[in-house]
Amino acid sequence: MIEAAADLPSVDGLSHRTVQKRGITLTRTTVKTTAAANAVGRPVGQYVTAELPPLSDDETQLAAHAACIAEELAALLPAAGTVLVAGLGNAAVTPDAIGPQAADMVLATRHIRGEWARSLGLDDLRSVAVIRTDVLGKTGVESGEILKGVCRTVQPAAVIAIDALAARSLSRLGCTVQLCDTGIAPGSGVGNARLPLSQELLEVPVIGIGVPTVVDAATIVREFGGSEAAANAAAMMVTPREIDLVVRRAARLVALAVNGALQPDYDPADLVSAAV
Repeated sequence: MIEAAADLPSVDGLSHRTVQKRGITLTRTTVKTTAAANAVGRPVGQYVTAELPPLSDDETQLAAHAACIAEELAALLPAAGTVLVAGLGNAAVTPDAIGPQAADMVLATRHIRGEWARSLGLDDLRSVAVIRTDVLGKTGVESGEILKGVCRTVQPAAVIAIDALAARSLSRLGCTVQLCDTGIAPGSGVGNARLPLSQELLEVPVIGIGVPTVVDAATIVREFGGSEAAANAAAMMVTPREIDLVVRRAARLVALAVNGALQPDYDPADLVSAAV
């Protein structure tokens, strides 16, 4: 979604701060002006990059890391109102399955209301709707078109869009979580950009959250000093050998964070169990 802090240009209207928190390195970047947006190639808004140990190595700290990311996500959301959580991507393609897998673990609560909610002791749950949009090639409908129609009916205060991302560096693959309040463009990282999910389209704030699962081969060639071959590698995407494990853990991490941000009075793991 945005470059690492060390790679950002020094321009007016662009600020960033890096902090250490619960074993995670958090970089919060704010793009304040049009000039700064043009310099970094990203819209005006807030961006958060959470760098954590590789998801393929260890999952014992998953809950602690999710709690940290939940706090960052909560800060980007409106304080009240229904939130629509959208899992983007193709569940049948492993590197693209984070959105659908995470959405399956987010507890939908919009239908739990009134006397039923009170009798179950759940009347303090925030209203949440969850949808998996799938991909244009399978549905014939853009994710943005689906969500625009759903937003007209659900009338959420905000949308959380979960998607797999393409990394711009090998060092970010499977070990970063990225958030922003400027929406998300499905497929843009792999050269297949679809209708961007933005506040302009959906008429509510759109919070993007994702984990990089692929990197283009040209980036790998350049990082290892083979710039002459980079052009020939530009059409290829590379993913880790252990991608199944990475995606499974990344989806759970994101789901725990989303549940934690939306329902802070409940154990996120319990909400995941209830959702599945």
